[in-house]
Amino acid sequence: MSVRIRKRKGAWWIFISYHGRRKAKRIGTREAAERVKRVLEARFALGDLAIYGTGELPTFKRFAEQWELLYAEVECKESTVKSYKQILRLYLYPRFGELRLDAISRDSVKDYLASLVAEGRLSRNTLRLIICTFRVIFNAAIEDNIVERNPAARLGRFTKSDKAKFRATALTGNEAEMLLNASRELCPEYFPLFLTTLRAGLRRGEVIALKWGDIQFGAADDSNRYILVQHNYVDGSFTTPKSNKSRRVDLSKQLRDVLLELRDKRLLEAFLAGKTTIADDLIFLSKAGTVLDASNLIHYYFLPCIEKAGLRRFRFHDLRHTFGSLLIQNGASLVYVKDQMGHSSIQVTVDTYGHLIPGADVAWVDRLDAPTSPQLSATPAQPEENNELPDNVEVIEISGEPGRTRTCNPLIKSQLLYH
Repeated sequence: MSVRIRKRKGAWWIFISYHGRRKAKRIGTREAAERVKRVLEARFALGDLAIYGTGELPTFKRFAEQWELLYAEVECKESTVKSYKQILRLYLYPRFGELRLDAISRDSVKDYLASLVAEGRLSRNTLRLIICTFRVIFNAAIEDNIVERNPAARLGRFTKSDKAKFRATALTGNEAEMLLNASRELCPEYFPLFLTTLRAGLRRGEVIALKWGDIQFGAADDSNRYILVQHNYVDGSFTTPKSNKSRRVDLSKQLRDVLLELRDKRLLEAFLAGKTTIADDLIFLSKAGTVLDASNLIHYYFLPCIEKAGLRRFRFHDLRHTFGSLLIQNGASLVYVKDQMGHSSIQVTVDTYGHLIPGADVAWVDRLDAPTSPQLSATPAQPEENNELPDNVEVIEISGEPGRTRTCNPLIKSQLLYH
């Protein structure tokens, strides 16, 4: 048994040899390949050969653990890996963990989903995540030529749930101002953070991870002012934004002025401490000068501001919903809103944010009440009668009918008289 790593076509691979048979797996970075190599060698030393395969089909749990090691922990974000492991531990291992992969049928998966739906505890999104986790693991088994079919394929219609579907909410423009005014009174040090979330639509982790070097201030009247969203803070570690995609969010004049004032203050503090730049410093810090704890931010500052403003309870993430929905209400194009929010498609933008402001589209039906134009007659108007005869027309009497006359052209007068 041997485990080696090698670089091929710009990526690092891991090669496992066992009794003359060889298996390769693309890992990505050298650091990740080295880590996988150490884990595999430790497992092989303990006699755990299921990771490689010994001719007998592995159980679902054994293969899923291999998949976590070789794929999820290498290719996915830490938060995504955590979600996968939770789904496996709570829902999939108890039901399918000890079954061989070829013993798991489509009907057994459908029956299990039906039982979860019947319990009524899980939302449709949780059911969807269960199917997605199941499906992606079996796709990996198909790629490894272990099984031929995926029993979790095309099962989306079986995720119906009686549990009410969550609907995002958003603030009106006046409610947003009430929240900002409350933050000025209760926690002025976090007013810039709340304003940034409302004016730029950043996610909670994105605003916590925002650095001064991510801001292009430009001039007050210059359109080239924006925030480069390229960092995220999730589960205690810094990572990339959702879908690993950075984006540019335009910087409003009000937000620019507020952040400039805060930057000047931080620059002065840095110069007094002997620093020459703050580009890599976080913009929003805890009172102790450390990375903000999201839970503390919400419980000690955000929720008290909601209460102070006299508003209903809502989530911190709803500030992002407010940004998107107010842009739509104020007439921004869907393409622009999509780019600002970082959505994968316009359909996501419409489905998520188009309905969030009650009454935003009522003006369309009001237009139906506008006075209509007078209806035109279907019969064209007839020209007024003209009693004057042209010069080349004469009036003659009809023979045998006294009092009756007719008009004719002099050229055919002779013919009329003849008849």
